[in-house]
Amino acid sequence: MKEFKEPTLEERRLQALKAKQAQLEAARAKAPSNDPKFAERQAARAQASEARDTRARDRKAQREAEAKRKVIAEAEQEAARVRALEAAKKAREAEAVAAAARKVATELEQKKERDARYAARKARTKKK
Repeated sequence: MKEFKEPTLEERRLQALKAKQAQLEAARAKAPSNDPKFAERQAARAQASEARDTRARDRKAQREAEAKRKVIAEAEQEAARVRALEAAKKAREAEAVAAAARKVATELEQKKERDARYAARKARTKKK
């Protein structure tokens, strides 16, 4: 039987280098870029990616437009609320003026009635 010969450091290094080269060649042979349909798949992926980006831009533009519409609607609602408050304030002021006028008229009427009663009492006392 032959004696076992231990490989030297240089032989082991070369053997490892050959093994790495063999793995690299095997990987290159299996690389998807060698596949004839690879370019088609890449083009389909690029097209899908572009379509996805377009849809995302459209959604973003739609969200921005909706946000603008919402801001405008809120501003219109706020303006309507302010106008309603001003109208209510004017109505309260008009009611207060009308109430004051009624009170003054009532007081004048009461004064006339009181004066009439006083004059009638005076007239009764003078007749006696």
